[in-house]
Parts: sequence; C-alpha cells; structure tokens
Amino acid sequence: MATEEHQPEVTRAGREPLSPAKRKRLEKLFEHAGKKAESAAETNDFDYITELLTQCVSGDPSNAFYVRALLENLQKKYKQNKKGAPLAQLKVRGSRSAVKKALAQEQWDEAIRQGLKALTINPWDMPTLIGMATAAVKTGDRDCEMCYLKSALMGSPKDPAANRLFAIALNDRGLIDQAITYWRRVEEALPDEEEARRAIASLTVQKAKSSGKFDDEDDEISKKVKAKARQQEELTLKQRLKRKIQNEPEKVDHYLELAQHYLSEDRFAKAEKLLGKAYELSNEDADIREKLEDAQLRHMRQRIIQTKDPEEAKKLRREYFNKDVEFCEKRVERYPGNLIFKYELGYRYMKIKQYAEAIRELQAAKNDPRRKGACMLVLGECFQQINQLPLAMTHYESAIQELSEREAENRKKALYLAGRLALYLRDLAAAEKHLTTLASLDFTYKDVSKLLDKLAKLRENPESGAAKKKEEEAGETEDNEQPDASADP
Repeated sequence: MATEEHQPEVTRAGREPLSPAKRKRLEKLFEHAGKKAESAAETNDFDYITELLTQCVSGDPSNAFYVRALLENLQKKYKQNKKGAPLAQLKVRGSRSAVKKALAQEQWDEAIRQGLKALTINPWDMPTLIGMATAAVKTGDRDCEMCYLKSALMGSPKDPAANRLFAIALNDRGLIDQAITYWRRVEEALPDEEEARRAIASLTVQKAKSSGKFDDEDDEISKKVKAKARQQEELTLKQRLKRKIQNEPEKVDHYLELAQHYLSEDRFAKAEKLLGKAYELSNEDADIREKLEDAQLRHMRQRIIQTKDPEEAKKLRREYFNKDVEFCEKRVERYPGNLIFKYELGYRYMKIKQYAEAIRELQAAKNDPRRKGACMLVLGECFQQINQLPLAMTHYESAIQELSEREAENRKKALYLAGRLALYLRDLAAAEKHLTTLASLDFTYKDVSKLLDKLAKLRENPESGAAKKKEEEAGETEDNEQPDASADP
C-alpha cells in the first residue's frame, strides 16, 4: 500500500482539489490500514481496516489505490465467498436505492459514498458496483471504474451487463483483444442481441487496421460503414424493442427495457407511459411502481429547470415536494423496517414544515447507528422550529458527538446551529465551545466570524448582555426572535 504511486491531483466533475492537509491525513490513514492488513488474517482487524479505507475512498473517490485496497480487504474478510454477509441481499436494499437516487440526481460522489455502505455488506454486489462504476465514468475516474467492474465480475463472471461495461472500458483503453473476449461473453449470454456481434466485428476491423492490413481506401470505407452503423444503432435498438412489444404485448420486461432506454435520453414522458403500462400488466408490482415514481420525479425536476415562468416554477416545486413526500410515505409503508427510508421521510416532513410527523419518523430512524448523527441534527432543527429550545440544544450536541469526520458538512452545521442557539440563550460557555470548534474547522462558514465577535462583546460586557436577555424575555426589544434553524443568516 505504498503511497508514492498515488494518482496525481486532478479536479474532476466540479470537485475541489484536495488540500495538502487532507491529502496528508488520508495518506496516513492509508498507510496505517496497510500495516494492519499485513496481520489481518491473524488479528481479524478487517472491520477496522474497512473503516480506515472507507474514509480514504470517501475523502478521495478518484484514488484507485484506495478503492482497490478497500475491495481486497472486504473480499478477504468474507473469505472470497462471492456473496458477502448472511442475508446480504436484504441488507443492501436501502443502500442500493440510495445509489440509484444519487445517480438520478447526478450526485456522483454521493453515489460512491452510498455504494460504500453496500460494499461493506457484500463487496461483490452487482447493482451497487455497476452504479459506482457509472459514477466513476461520469467523474472521469476510469481506473476506479475498472476496480468496481472487476469486483462485479468476480461475483458474477457471466453477467452480460457487467461484461458489456468492462468490454467498453477495455476498448477505451485500447485493449482490443481483451475487449473482444468480454464482448464474446455478452454474446454467449444474449445470443439474440446484435450489439455484441457488431462490437466484435468493429473491434476485429480495428485490430486489422492497427496491424496494417487495410490500405487507405479500405480504411475510408471502414470509417463510412462504422459511421452509418453508429447512426442507425439507436434507431435499430428502439425498433427492435418496439417490435418485441408488438409481438408480445403482455410481456412486462419489453416495456421496462424500452422505458429504461428513454430514461437514459431524459425523455421522461415516453418512459412514464411505458412504465405505467408495465405497472398495469404486472398487476401493480411494487418494484415497477417505484420505477414509475422515480421517473415522475425526474420529469418534474426537468420541468422545473426548463420553465422560465417564476410562478410556474414555484407551482411545480410545490407539486414536486408533495409528490416526493407521497412516494416516500409509500416506501416506508412497504419497508417498515428500513430505517433509511424513515430518515428520508422524516427529512422531507421537516422541509415541508410538518414537524410533528418529522419527529415521529426521525425518532425511529435514529436507531440506525449509521444515520444517528444526521437524525439528531434534523431532530434538533424540528424541536427548534416548534420552540422546544432545550430539546433542540440537546439534540444538536448529541449530533456533534455522533457525526464522524466523513460527515463534515453536517457536523459543521450542527456546531453552527448549536453555537447560534447557545448565543441566543446567553449560554456563553456553550456558545464559545461550539463556535470556536467550528471556526477551527472552517472560519469562513456562514457568519461564524460575526457570531464570535458578538460573543466577545458579551464577554466584555456581561451586564449589558444580561439586561438585553431580560428585555428579550419581556418582549421589550425588537431583537427578540430566536434564530431560525432552517434559514440561512
């Protein structure tokens, strides 16, 4: 696990470059994990190593060394059993859904972070790894893409989707012979599909060209043929899927496949129509209903972005939030034991100011140790909004304790809200503790510098602060409103 070979610093997909301090911290974690890995088989430190390496990948998702080390550690933990922990298929459902949601919202790094949760349960989980590989492609992290796809293929060597993506990745790297090998696996798995045969033919021509077997005239003809094939490929695929629907109108899979094609093109109206038909034919299958709901939300987000009328946009946003809550409620009903869905529903209730409902769901969701810090933070916001200030402060302080370094933004928010509320309550010791901690992490965070100035003035003139507090409690000043937990200053 030597760090000297680490990938050079790059900025991808809008990421900020790693600061020298953060890079050094991650490298130290990586080196420590490497030392622990040398004796992991004897000491059974796999979980501790996983925690270290997960921090590395979360902190620098573009580093293939971190990704590879994490996957290797997890595979050793589960003794190469290719299926992960007991009941892994049930345990990873929530994280799979979170990866899918992040991809739909084009939150590539969030898809990686959510995927890591699933991989700790099953490092060969095919849907998760393909989702993470997709995110890696979007951010230009092609070496990481290869790591995720290799792990997927280790678990399911004959899966056509994984073999197809791996073949494309190999071709992008100029590894033509290897790409052909994996396209042949796709052809064996899907003998009725034309894509693999076309790809193999194209790569064979490409290989022949590179060996000098084509002259200039043949090369020009080859270019024209391939260009025409590319132009017709999408049309051919749609035609083939439509023909399947015509020939077998009762087969649900045909509608789902064509709908997925339209979703990839952001043609949501057509996708919704096909998914609606599939839902009807499937006797209202819940999984298909969720696909339809996701498509409807994506369509609404597209309409919000595209509209130029502020009033129309406001109306669409209101409809979107209502639909989002409705769909989340259905998922909580379907998966009552899934605490991630309860957290998502509680968070949405908070955003639409249904605080009692939000508190109910979040108090259940906080029993998930992975989400406890986030739940305590949102609960604090809810209690502050209903003017239960001591409860709000208790939950903010609990959130600060529970939130890890990997949840840096939430931790900063908890410190800020706790510090600002303590300042309002004239608990100067607590305000100083939280605000100075926040300032040491990020002095530019919101108006923390102004709050520290205000704190210093109160320290210098405590009698004035006490008098002002009494006036506020008596309602005798205009500046007597508590800070709004949900509003930016």
